[in-house]
Amino acid sequence: MTSRRSFLKAASTGSLLATLGPRAARTADLRLNEIEARIARRDFRALIKEDLPTPSLILDSEIFDQNLRRMAEHSKATGLKLRPHVKIHKSVDVARRQLGLGAIGLTTATIAESELMSSSGLKGVFWTRQPAGRNNITRAVALSKRDSTFLLVVDDPIIAELVEQAAASAGARCTVVVDVFAGLTRHGMQSGRPALELAQKVDASKHLRLHGLMGYSGGASHTRGWEERRKKSCDDLAGLLETVELCRKSGLPVNIVSGGSTGTYNIDTENGLTELQCGSYIFMDTGYRKVGGKSNAAVYDDFGAALTVMTTVVSKRHPNQCTIDAGNKALLRPTDEAKGMPWITVENQGAEYGILKWKDGDRDLKLGERVELYPTNLDMSVNVYDRIYVARGEQIIDVWPIMGRSGAPQR
Repeated sequence: MTSRRSFLKAASTGSLLATLGPRAARTADLRLNEIEARIARRDFRALIKEDLPTPSLILDSEIFDQNLRRMAEHSKATGLKLRPHVKIHKSVDVARRQLGLGAIGLTTATIAESELMSSSGLKGVFWTRQPAGRNNITRAVALSKRDSTFLLVVDDPIIAELVEQAAASAGARCTVVVDVFAGLTRHGMQSGRPALELAQKVDASKHLRLHGLMGYSGGASHTRGWEERRKKSCDDLAGLLETVELCRKSGLPVNIVSGGSTGTYNIDTENGLTELQCGSYIFMDTGYRKVGGKSNAAVYDDFGAALTVMTTVVSKRHPNQCTIDAGNKALLRPTDEAKGMPWITVENQGAEYGILKWKDGDRDLKLGERVELYPTNLDMSVNVYDRIYVARGEQIIDVWPIMGRSGAPQR
């Protein structure tokens, strides 16, 4: 390993340190293998952002904790239960904190997410995409057999029948929620009698247990303007509520009515839901912040922006712009925003590169300088990284793995 003395000697002209900044020598000491070893033994002493590779995901612990508490307090005050969506973070560490503050379970988008959360001892996992295909059905039935608190959805009698057959063969019983159309054409049985008949089929099946109904008004979540969002959510969920009434009148069990999002969390108390599937509130992104809130029409600031992608300035050969090491592979978008630098605009420049530009000639960034960007879409950005670095100021205080290449066979 290159010693600090030899490194400084090699840089005796001062040009390297002048370019990279006063922490360059220290960063050289903390080689990647040393940093990785310290992370493995959870020794974060004196580990700071400057020591990390880029691009990296950085989580502001203070803002994150505030977001967690605010949603938990809303749930407690309104009686609207919280089953947060893990597709945002794909992290057992985050999920444990949500459950620790009163969430009744977790919502998942894939069977791999469901398996990860359940195998980590987390209960009340709810997979909200029906298990089509042999692989999905087999895994869903197997998970139902291992974990009696696991829930899955169906929106088609064909899938209900296939799950019933697989459960019978496996000697399992699956707890099922009927997915009702609520504005998004990607899923959901037609509301009213078609959904009622599907619920009756599930309830009559020997190896299926009807638990309730769900309807996801995804179009409402990012509708701009709180009143407009309120109307969209109400309109989209009307068919779901009609189906709930039909099921109850028919004597079917409706233990839950699930749906909602971060954008409608303070609206869905009016729409007959018993639980929320919101997820983005923990981190937030620029896509959500632009929809406006109830108290602030310009910016949705109910929850703070806690997650950034940290990048490094790697080239400066043209005026009023610089190149960073985050590009298409890092899911860079022109709608990303630089933290603390509203004067910067973002451009794509290829797989590994991005461009930051500014108009004010008095502004500047230095080679080697770190710039943190608020992502546009949390789901997509988090999905391409393997870990979240948790920070308090410049200090790294924890590292949380994200499921994927090092874990489950799929994301």
